[in-house]
Amino acid sequence: MGTSPHAPARHLASAALALLALSGCSPSAPSARPSSPAPSPTPPSPVETCTTLVSYWAKETLKGTYWSGLDWEQKGLSNEQYAIHEDAVAAGRTEERTAGRDKALELIDRFTAERCREQRGATGSSENWRPPS
Repeated sequence: MGTSPHAPARHLASAALALLALSGCSPSAPSARPSSPAPSPTPPSPVETCTTLVSYWAKETLKGTYWSGLDWEQKGLSNEQYAIHEDAVAAGRTEERTAGRDKALELIDRFTAERCREQRGATGSSENWRPPS
């Protein structure tokens, strides 16, 4: 059985198609550019940071997790945030005794959001300070 006179051309065409397919999937292949640049993410506000951080640690303390025993500096809290943390844990423990753990964790979220908002993030910086009412 002989080879077809077109066999070398078929092999060359197959190799070219394989090369094109591979180069199209290559990580170095240019990607389509979006029509407009994607907006850069906005950093969280001091209030959002306070709420997230204090709520997380207060709930961990209520649950008694391993890392909940870290001190306020290790948790990344300001003095003012730590005060909110302690009040939130106390309120959470009271709620847990009467309504259960799930309700206590919900209360901590609401409590910290309100206090962090009232204290404008409780970062301890002078821009957030305002005289007591």
